[in-house]
Amino acid sequence: MGLANINHNFRSRYLIAAKKFKGENMIVDCHTHVRFSADDIETSEHLEAAQTVDACIVLATANGPSEEVNKKLAEYVNKHKEKMVGFAVVDPPKDKVSVNNLKPITDKLGLKGAVLYCSACGFHPANSRAMRFYESAQELGLPVFFHNGSHLGADAVLEYTQPYLLDEVAREFASLKIIIGSMGVPFVEQTLSMVAKHENVYADLTIRPSNVWQTYNMVVAANEREVMDKLLFGSGFPFGNAGECIETLLGFNMLLADTNLPTVPRVNIRNIVERDTLALLGIKDKSAGAREERGEKVKERKSVSVLRENGKTSSDG
Repeated sequence: MGLANINHNFRSRYLIAAKKFKGENMIVDCHTHVRFSADDIETSEHLEAAQTVDACIVLATANGPSEEVNKKLAEYVNKHKEKMVGFAVVDPPKDKVSVNNLKPITDKLGLKGAVLYCSACGFHPANSRAMRFYESAQELGLPVFFHNGSHLGADAVLEYTQPYLLDEVAREFASLKIIIGSMGVPFVEQTLSMVAKHENVYADLTIRPSNVWQTYNMVVAANEREVMDKLLFGSGFPFGNAGECIETLLGFNMLLADTNLPTVPRVNIRNIVERDTLALLGIKDKSAGAREERGEKVKERKSVSVLRENGKTSSDG
């Protein structure tokens, strides 16, 4: 079966295999969105896709005033706290960015990070108000996701998508957790340089199942630069779902079986999928909660297996 023909049983097969491999695995989708509508179709689809993983980060969109968008997001993710983490949208040139103004994001809304759309909103990542925002975010422990390089509209400023523009931010605020969305496409080499240079800068490897060659080149480049440990798994929902993306990521080496092209050790690829992104970003309470819930499910399955085995033994006797 080709990678384009997705096997819908893959999700359960992969999760079972992962849990057998290592009891402490965490599968986190660091890049999802949901659009809220009257019919709730997309929220239902998002909930279904989220069952593939232990936890997912839901990024607020830049469609509308930040306060309204963040409130809707909070209402949604707080109904599914065991599975979801919300990142609030912030537009520094327009929004208030002091510590006191940002505190309600965590204290009232229960959101755990922030997402910025520099190119779409038309501001330089290191402009003065943005720098004040990073100072507040660092003080509050809010990780910041830069959603700059994918699905750009005609009015977006391509210049502001370049990951090297974040170098000043990372130097000035060394403790701030930064995620470069979608590998900084089309500026992937800049992204690799940034994650290699800065301890707290990570890259979201959002997979496009229809673009296997692009995925291959990004992963090989990261492996050659020895920065695989800085890549975070993402699906980019609704443009992809985690099950398909995991299969694409784990399966692209098979395409190279009869070639002399370089491959990447499967364990290195698997480590991307099984990386505890929440712990890396300092969102420890959610990470611990997801681990606890997963542990309870594993115990349930083991109990069922023991009961079945005992029943079989009794009947055999």
